[in-house]
Amino acid sequence: MHDWIRKAIGGILLVSLLMLSLTKPVQQFIQIPGSITLFEGQKQSIVKASAMTVSTPSSEKVDVVESQKAISLEGKNPGTDEFVLEFAGIPVKKVDVNVLKDMKVYPGGQSVGVKLNTLGVLVVGHHLVLADGKKVSPGEKAGIQLGDIITKINGKKINNMADVAPFVDEAGKKQEELDISLQRGNEKLNTTLQPIKDDKEKSFKLGLYIRDSAAGIGTMTFYEPKSNKYGALGHVISDMDTKKPIVVDNGQIVKSTVTAIEKGKNGAPGEKLARFSANREVIGDITTNSPFGIFGKLKKPITNGIMDKPLPIALAHQVKEGPAQILTVTDGDKVEAFDIEIVSTIPQKYPATKGMVLKVVDPKLLKKTGGIVQGMSGSPIVQDGKMIGAVTHVFVNDPTSGYGVHVEWMLNEAGINIYKDQADKAS
Repeated sequence: MHDWIRKAIGGILLVSLLMLSLTKPVQQFIQIPGSITLFEGQKQSIVKASAMTVSTPSSEKVDVVESQKAISLEGKNPGTDEFVLEFAGIPVKKVDVNVLKDMKVYPGGQSVGVKLNTLGVLVVGHHLVLADGKKVSPGEKAGIQLGDIITKINGKKINNMADVAPFVDEAGKKQEELDISLQRGNEKLNTTLQPIKDDKEKSFKLGLYIRDSAAGIGTMTFYEPKSNKYGALGHVISDMDTKKPIVVDNGQIVKSTVTAIEKGKNGAPGEKLARFSANREVIGDITTNSPFGIFGKLKKPITNGIMDKPLPIALAHQVKEGPAQILTVTDGDKVEAFDIEIVSTIPQKYPATKGMVLKVVDPKLLKKTGGIVQGMSGSPIVQDGKMIGAVTHVFVNDPTSGYGVHVEWMLNEAGINIYKDQADKAS
């Protein structure tokens, strides 16, 4: 009998707890985050459950204002603080507040030409050399693979393709092997290669196709006025033959002009057709080619003619579903704003690509391009007057939609540490 009563009471308590967890006040309480990040001057409101109060008053770092239905926070000074929530006078939850120094960047949208010089020379293929009636590739025989980078020959640094020929010719005439230093991903390797003489061309060959540079177009995303550091493209540049990321020694960005648009359609992404501007004026250097885009420093400030004032940024968790705009060029060098919709956003805690799914809804852009086209990568995304990210990829089967990357991660990759003040203070 007693066991039955205990089980009945336990069942009632369990059902009561489950019912309580489904009530609106409890749901509101659960949804309150354990930590909140704000910029100086930025405000954020939290829906307040009934019977909830804030026990911690405002401080030098953050203003906390309590009303009947909400708790309003405003960042005052960089640093960390906290406030405590109470139910019926009992402390139940601590919320950490991190206030970051105000960060603003100039939005881009300009079409830019990209010129990359690889670290050493990139192996993009093998070819067969006809020698003594047989076809063979000395490079393949030496174990050199597509995507390998030849960084040194006989201990001497190789900067471009012109550096290779003298070594090959000399070693061939002397019937000596070449000592080849390679970089394969993060691994450094060494091998030896004996050049052989081609029966038809009467010259010595490695049996390798090599390349030392690449060029293309993309879109500027932002630049930070104090450092002149910029970010563009929003994704890595890979070699067209090996499909592997290009390891950059150096590079430049120049102004470019859009000459035509190949409209996108299902199964066939469109493309911006562009040319480098006539004077080929270098507007910045390229020091990094990463999954988040290309980065470096501008030689001088540039403007887009449509949003020429610096905009505050939104962190990954602050981006929301709903209307936004992208800035890009579809004709000549004129930057325009076009309407899009943020379909979904992932509040990432750590750097990762593809943080947003977006859809083009602007009739003018849909008519002109069909949606997102190649060359549009890097187009800045603006929401509620804030820079939130950049366009990165198009959906092959739906050119109206694609992915975006959060600007927080592009800034980090550019060497702009928005958390620096807090890190300095903590140390």
